[in-house]
Amino acid sequence: MGLAWQQGPLSSKAVGHFLTPEPLPERLLFVEPLRRRMRVRLGGEWIADSEDVVLLHEPGKYPVAYFPLSDVVEGFLSVETRTTTHKDLGATAWFSVADKPHAAWQFSDLPSHASVLRNQVAFAWRAMDAFYEEDERIFGHAADMYHRVDIRKTSRHLVVRDGDRVIADTHTPLALYESGFDVRWYVRSEDVNMAALESVEGQTFCPYKGLASYYDIGARRRAAWGYPDAWPEVAAVSGMISFEPDVVDVWLDDRKLSLAPGQTVVPHGVDRGLDADELSSKGN
Repeated sequence: MGLAWQQGPLSSKAVGHFLTPEPLPERLLFVEPLRRRMRVRLGGEWIADSEDVVLLHEPGKYPVAYFPLSDVVEGFLSVETRTTTHKDLGATAWFSVADKPHAAWQFSDLPSHASVLRNQVAFAWRAMDAFYEEDERIFGHAADMYHRVDIRKTSRHLVVRDGDRVIADTHTPLALYESGFDVRWYVRSEDVNMAALESVEGQTFCPYKGLASYYDIGARRRAAWGYPDAWPEVAAVSGMISFEPDVVDVWLDDRKLSLAPGQTVVPHGVDRGLDADELSSKGN
């Protein structure tokens, strides 16, 4: 979760609410300076390089980086005849970028209160080869400064069962708290009956944790997952296993867990590319 997506405060599915005497507008957009150098790479060339990027947080979307047109290399943007209308920000002009159609856009008739986005252009995430902050490539979507992950040790008793069969039993799970998501419990592999887990094809990608691998437990499909090589920021859960409480029975201190609502992630969109295959081009 960040400021406006998943169940963040500006999302339409926010779990909290603002304490105001009057109801807020149904949609609130928020824009802020990124205050980081950001670059875009396509076809082996840097096509944009800016220290003046602004991030737009829009309900239900991941944050989108907008670059000043003056920081985009000339000759890469070609105006298309295609135009669309944004429900809050008005007419939107689209560009081809090199040979990529519908790969960038600009708001061409902004209301006065949104003038900070004038002469700014955004690039479709999956149409570009890569985005960078300084010399570090970033994956999935523009980094959301309001998203965080905290991991805490605990001595609570966690048991996972497939019917009468015990799959995991531990007093040393790790609690992973991630913005917008219910707590997830991770178990050391030595406390898991790994023989009961069958690896399945297909991985998913989290920009904050890395590549996740999945496991079936008998007839229970994709009942468990783990990050074999988690990002350094969450290295504590590398090699550990977590279990889906709506697929397999998970008990915490004798209380049966259930899946909280609003936990699904939409992987595709013009503002994001949460595919495992993005990492295959990491060397670009």
